[in-house]
Amino acid sequence: MDFRIPEETQEIINALKQFVEKVVIPLEEENRTLLYNERNYYLEDGRRHQKVEELRKIVRMESAKGGFYTMFGDKELGGEQLGPITSLLVAEALNKHYPNRKLIDQVIIPSPFTNGLTPILKGLQPSLKEKYLPGISSAEETLCFGLTEPDAGSDVWGIKTRAVQDGDEWVINGTKQWISNAAYANYCMLFAVTNPELVAQRKGGISCFFVDTSWEGFNVDSIIPVMGSLGGDAAIISIDNLRVPHDHVIGKVDDGFTKAIHGINNGRLGMSGKCIGSAQWALKKAVEYSNIRETFGKKIGEHQMIQQMLAECAMDIYAARNMALHCAWKIENSDKTPAKEISMVKAYCTEMMGRVYDKAIQIHGGMGVSNELELEEGFRLARTLRIPDGTSEIHRRTVARRLLKGDLNFN
Repeated sequence: MDFRIPEETQEIINALKQFVEKVVIPLEEENRTLLYNERNYYLEDGRRHQKVEELRKIVRMESAKGGFYTMFGDKELGGEQLGPITSLLVAEALNKHYPNRKLIDQVIIPSPFTNGLTPILKGLQPSLKEKYLPGISSAEETLCFGLTEPDAGSDVWGIKTRAVQDGDEWVINGTKQWISNAAYANYCMLFAVTNPELVAQRKGGISCFFVDTSWEGFNVDSIIPVMGSLGGDAAIISIDNLRVPHDHVIGKVDDGFTKAIHGINNGRLGMSGKCIGSAQWALKKAVEYSNIRETFGKKIGEHQMIQQMLAECAMDIYAARNMALHCAWKIENSDKTPAKEISMVKAYCTEMMGRVYDKAIQIHGGMGVSNELELEEGFRLARTLRIPDGTSEIHRRTVARRLLKGDLNFN
């Protein structure tokens, strides 16, 4: 086994760091009052301020010019199709050096399945690819992933949004919830039931539609403020007699479920890299503080209890990182999706990040719970990441089911 970072990947990481330092950091410093004061960052309805959106667009488009924004997109769509190992290591590096940054996360590199050159777009008709891909690949236009509903989160088969064919169009009605980027997206990959009988049997019956969010019948009702914030990225949308041309069905009718699952699996590894990198940043802060802060006449790093917490953080990060790297290696070197391993990695890495941030805050004492050190923001993020892309409990169920079916392989 060779655990060295591939030379090409290291070059990408170095180039990304240069991009952040030259393009992103100066923009953030010039607009710090806007970006790092939530009363300015969000409007009263929870949406991001228009100026914030303009800054995000600048970074997105500069990232696209540099080749970063599309580097994980399929070659068929115009991307570089770099593999999961590179994806994991890039996410780790960005969050190890630049965690909690407003113009970095999901801006420089989009989610691998909800935005940018998502593999779902391979199912578009050739004429629609020619029409829509240029704006998406240049980051001029963005997407959202319309799957989750109030009564259908982990259980995708529970969605109730319906699409009924009417001649050369589909008429769609329903409600979606927790849809990231919905308030800002130009287009939506919208999932709806097209064959209730197949859905009842859990054998298909869900279709995916490519929808322009400016079309009549697509409505963003409200933004969902998330855990300690005045606003958020996720929204509730209502679909009211939305008419979609038949040629805007992505892939085949009744076969949208497999596209949804494929995309979600791609996103879980990137999220794990994010957790690993951010946890390393938090541990570094804790170590630095332990070598400076004094209590009872000596550095707190000399106290056994502090040493124990630091060691547990390091052990957690080491286990998570090697677990994730092995999983990424399996994805790159196998024709089958390692479902058990993906679920273990997603659950473990998100929970690990929470444990590390919790200990880092504890080591910092009163300073740890202040806003000044950004630890509390990372802790809130860690808590939220245990829910999207499959809750920790759902992933444990997946692991257990794979084991009970005889998948006892850990190679």
